[in-house]
Amino acid sequence: MRYSYVLITPAKNEQDYIEAVIGSVVSQSLAPRKWIIVSDGSTDRTDKIVRAHAKGRDFIQFIRLDENRERNFAAKVEAFDAGLRLLAGIDYDIIGNLDADITFPPDYFEYLLARFEQNPRLGVAGTAFIEEGGRYDYRFTNIEHVSGQCQLFRRRCFEQIGGYKPIKEGGIDWVAVTTARMFGWQTRTFTGKTFRHHRTMGAGNWSGLRLHFKQGQKDYRCGNHPLWELFRAFYQSLGKPYVLRGLLIISGYVWSSIRIDKRPIPVDLMRFIRAEQLRRLKAKLFF
Repeated sequence: MRYSYVLITPAKNEQDYIEAVIGSVVSQSLAPRKWIIVSDGSTDRTDKIVRAHAKGRDFIQFIRLDENRERNFAAKVEAFDAGLRLLAGIDYDIIGNLDADITFPPDYFEYLLARFEQNPRLGVAGTAFIEEGGRYDYRFTNIEHVSGQCQLFRRRCFEQIGGYKPIKEGGIDWVAVTTARMFGWQTRTFTGKTFRHHRTMGAGNWSGLRLHFKQGQKDYRCGNHPLWELFRAFYQSLGKPYVLRGLLIISGYVWSSIRIDKRPIPVDLMRFIRAEQLRRLKAKLFF
């Protein structure tokens, strides 16, 4: 029997993008059983656009949270959980977290659901993406990671890991996927399909050079091994702004380590993360 799926989209001031993602979802060859769009206190035309497209489409449900909520990753989890509560009593196999600033082809979810049907151990799946005219480079990013703009979870996996953790500084998608692997699930980015991301990762919360410094801080808080971070910063130095990008990442990491910033993840997960990173470094350096 064909798997069924549901989607949740937290959206805050997404008037420039929300209509395009709605167009992508409603054109799918396999429609979701339910799609909850949560306006996180939007002050632009986001709500109006969603309400207009929800008319006559029973699978789309719109809710709005209070205004004056801070825009951060913990707030995104709160918005997601508000949508999750509305799924109580609905039968589904796969649950997806879908950002409001991406687009994808009509057979996108049918393609991903087929991957879950083929592999009962697959807990989290997604695809490669295109951003600013280029594909994401998987030479240094593990293909087992699934980018947070569109993550599909097997329902049992999502419930076992306890859903998303409300980490204000970010990394919620990465923590969820890594926790799934710690519990023995397989996670995978499939490159047979792509989605287009219409905003640079993290740009909705940070901008400019600050984005790279904040990335380093997030890496520390999410438990990255120091040796891994050093190689990561070197690799990132090869992208614009050259050299400075890597220096900012390592500076953010070192700054957080000096301040001994609190890590919002359990110790066992940090140990798992570091063991994975050291295994990957060994494989890269010693083939």
